[in-house]
Amino acid sequence: MTYYVTTPIYYVNSTPHIGHAYTTIAADILARHYRQRGEDTFFLTGVDEHASSVARVAAEQGLEPKDYADRILGAWQEVPRRVNATNDFFIRTSDDGHKAFVQDFLQRIYDAGDVYEGIYAGWYCIRCEAFKTEAELVDGACAIHETTPEWIEEQNWFFRLSAYQDRLLALYDQRPDFVVPSFRYNEARSFIAGGLQDFSISRAGQPWGVPIPWNPDQVAYVWADALVNYLSALTYARRGEDLRPRFWPAVRHLLGKDILRFHCVYWPALLLSAGYDVPHQLFVHGWLLLDDRKISKSLGNVIDPLDLVEVYGADAVRFWSIRSVSFGQDGSVSIESLHERYERELANDLGNLLSRTTAMIARYLDGDLPARPTSDSPVRDLLDGLSADVAKRFDDYDLTGALERIWEVVRGLNRVVEGQAPWKLAEDETRRDDLEQTLYDLADGLRAVAVALASFLPETSSRIQAALAGDPAESSWDEVAYGRTTARSGIVAASPLFPRIDSPTTAA
Repeated sequence: MTYYVTTPIYYVNSTPHIGHAYTTIAADILARHYRQRGEDTFFLTGVDEHASSVARVAAEQGLEPKDYADRILGAWQEVPRRVNATNDFFIRTSDDGHKAFVQDFLQRIYDAGDVYEGIYAGWYCIRCEAFKTEAELVDGACAIHETTPEWIEEQNWFFRLSAYQDRLLALYDQRPDFVVPSFRYNEARSFIAGGLQDFSISRAGQPWGVPIPWNPDQVAYVWADALVNYLSALTYARRGEDLRPRFWPAVRHLLGKDILRFHCVYWPALLLSAGYDVPHQLFVHGWLLLDDRKISKSLGNVIDPLDLVEVYGADAVRFWSIRSVSFGQDGSVSIESLHERYERELANDLGNLLSRTTAMIARYLDGDLPARPTSDSPVRDLLDGLSADVAKRFDDYDLTGALERIWEVVRGLNRVVEGQAPWKLAEDETRRDDLEQTLYDLADGLRAVAVALASFLPETSSRIQAALAGDPAESSWDEVAYGRTTARSGIVAASPLFPRIDSPTTAA
């Protein structure tokens, strides 16, 4: 089985914010999990450099677009690195391999008879890189960015999207899980059913972009260039190897709801025209909101993900991103909510559990843990079904639910500590077996939790495994089960997993 997951490629017209890190973190959690399950996995992210907004920002700074993109690229490459993402490739639309593929792709749809020349006139939001109808504007402004679009009138090449209305409706009817969640499927299908308008795939008078192969004086419209990255990357990510037969169309696109139309309508139509299979699935998630508004550079309400990582660490930011908002929905976030979850759930629920367990093994068993699985263990009951439940939630993109299911076990292990009271068992020599059994169960529960959490909290997972004198690299999904802990020795009281941080304002 293969599993290919993508983020949108992000505009480099400004520096990254937490909204960009959010999708990257979610994609990485999925990629790590499916690797645990033995899937042949490929994870792609990257940047879109050919947008009009990029050319404009470059001009404002007195730079050529490519020079500007080269300068700001490091800030974007830093995001996956700092949030501990394991992407297999980072694509740039200025890559020669991508540009060559885009030209071939556009030539395919031209040869298919789906391209014609015409005059386009309309309102264009440069931040969305999209034309807007009057109905989409609010008081004359873009509803997303709250900026006034520009009126553009030029001779372009158009794609016959209208010719694909029936085929797209048939696709949606045959595959009701093509777009998830279901309410996003309904939104996309309704858009198609409402009648499709042909759209421009080129821009005139702008040298920054991929030249149209049959008309080099024009360049590809940004979406006719950017969407193709999901395919183009597979042709040159590995030198001398074409990964398309291996990973296409087994791709899962993650995207924000503001780019639903481009991915769920334009993209499958373009693929059908060019003779490619459509993606396996598209998952459309909501926005992270501050004061009920989308986090956006243009709105000035940005949280820098690298600042947060600097203070709280990558694992805490990953945890908070998925835990705070039900994945797929809109949800409000704040620095205060990150700090509160860091203290209450990470430091107290999980961190203290490890500290107490290892300290008791070190103190009462001299650091030696015998293997003592038993059929009537309360921890066996806690772990029963965990593997299947979490895997099912991952298959449904319910990352928040998967994390909550694991946390149910964390809370349950804390109840076992209080209920069994190993410190009292240690006072009675006649209950030595009960003491060893209880501490084994707690260690085994923590080990299973560490494996289950490996995709969410990779550094923390490894530290838990190491603190229990296990192999930090052992994270096969089969290990999410009771009784897999072998006899161990040399266990000492673990240092805090999540040290105290005094104030959330440090990261603001």
